[in-house]
Amino acid sequence: MATSKKVITKEEWERKLNDVKIRKEDMNKLVMNFLVTEGYVDAAEKFRSESGTEPDIDLATITDRMAVKKAVQCGNVEDAIEKVNDLNPEILDTNPQLFFHLQQQRLIELIRNGKIEEALEFAQEELAPRGEENQSFLEELERTVALLAFEDVSNCPVGELLDISQRLKTASEVNAAILTSQSHEKDPKLPSLLKMLIWAQNQLDEKASYPRINDLSSAKLEDPAI
Repeated sequence: MATSKKVITKEEWERKLNDVKIRKEDMNKLVMNFLVTEGYVDAAEKFRSESGTEPDIDLATITDRMAVKKAVQCGNVEDAIEKVNDLNPEILDTNPQLFFHLQQQRLIELIRNGKIEEALEFAQEELAPRGEENQSFLEELERTVALLAFEDVSNCPVGELLDISQRLKTASEVNAAILTSQSHEKDPKLPSLLKMLIWAQNQLDEKASYPRINDLSSAKLEDPAI
C-alpha cells in the first residue's frame, strides 16, 4: 500500500524559508561571480563601487576576454587568435582541441565568404596534419570540407556549421579557456545553484506535497498539488 505524501501548506513553507539566513556578503559574491564570468564589465565595476564586493580577477581582463569572444562571434578568427596569444600564449599551446576548433572556424569563414581555393589550401596545410594525429579532428575536418560539395548549403547535411550558433559555440569554448587560465571558474555559479534547486524540488516531490517555485524568474511559490 502506497504511503500518502505529507502536505505542507504555503504558509508553513514560507515560515520555514524565513528561518533560513543567507549572508548578504555571500549573495554579493554570487552576483559578482556571474557578472565577471559572463563578461559584464561595466555592471561589475558599478556593483563593486556600490556593494564593496571585490572581484577575484582584474576587471580589465574582462574587456580583453570579451574582445576575443566578440571577434570569434563576428567571424574574425585570426584577430581572435592574436588577441588570445597577447593575453596568454600558453592557452593555445596547451589546448590543441581549442586551437583546432579556432582553425576549423577560420576554414568555415573562408567557405562562407566563397574563398574556395584559399579554403582548400588552408585545410590541407593547417588542418589536415592535425587530423592525421587525431581521429576526432579528422572527422570534424571531413564534415567541414563537405560544405564545399554543396552549392545550396540549405540542403547540406552539415549546413549547421555555417549557422551563427557554430560561431557562438567556438566563442564560448575560447571564453572558458581564458577563464580557466585565469584560475577562474569557466561557468557562473548562479545557474548551477538553480539546477540544484530544481533537483532538490524533484527529490522532495517523492516525499511531500509542498509549494514549488515553478517560475525561476519570479521565484513565486505555487500552492502544493493535493
